[in-house]
Amino acid sequence: MPETLPYLISGMLFGLAAGATPGPLNTLVISETMRHGRKYGLMVAIAPILSDLPIILACVFVVASLEKFNTILGLISISGALYIAYLAYECFTVKGARSMDTDQAPQSLKKGLIANVLNPNPYIFWLTIGATTIMSGYKIDIMAVVFFLASFYICIVGVKIIIAMIVDKFKSFLGSSAYLYILKAMGLALLVFAVIYAGDGLRLLGLI
Repeated sequence: MPETLPYLISGMLFGLAAGATPGPLNTLVISETMRHGRKYGLMVAIAPILSDLPIILACVFVVASLEKFNTILGLISISGALYIAYLAYECFTVKGARSMDTDQAPQSLKKGLIANVLNPNPYIFWLTIGATTIMSGYKIDIMAVVFFLASFYICIVGVKIIIAMIVDKFKSFLGSSAYLYILKAMGLALLVFAVIYAGDGLRLLGLI
């Protein structure tokens, strides 16, 4: 247990940091909760659990070939920027709380999965920190890997669930004008992330 404890602690710290850091997924948690309710914000919150396994496996297997990742991460960043820009467009085009998506399913979980898969941050984290931690933990004890992954995802998803519940609790106090302004602020935040990821992608591709 003493040898695996650092992996438990590091998983918690990384998970809390990743869950609390502003980013496209947190913005999507907030906007989906405000637009459709807590249930749909929670669907976005659990997206990392459902989408990260292929990322983790790929990063662990190819961590020895880092020279190949600039192009891959660049393309991921550009794709992510385009999708995040689309989510921003949705925030800007909302006409009102009652008129939002009344005749179709919000597809919040799908949005969260796509946003997470196209977000370069998970790839960067698992390539630079996560994969090496898993590999070193496996050499000590398989439970070190279990503790690291379990504590990481409990914390990252837990923080996002808390965010969704806070937003749902207080959204009833917002008037319709405030609601629209906040959604547009979410759209602006998403646009900022889109520009950042587009810039990162172009730099990784060697275009700027």
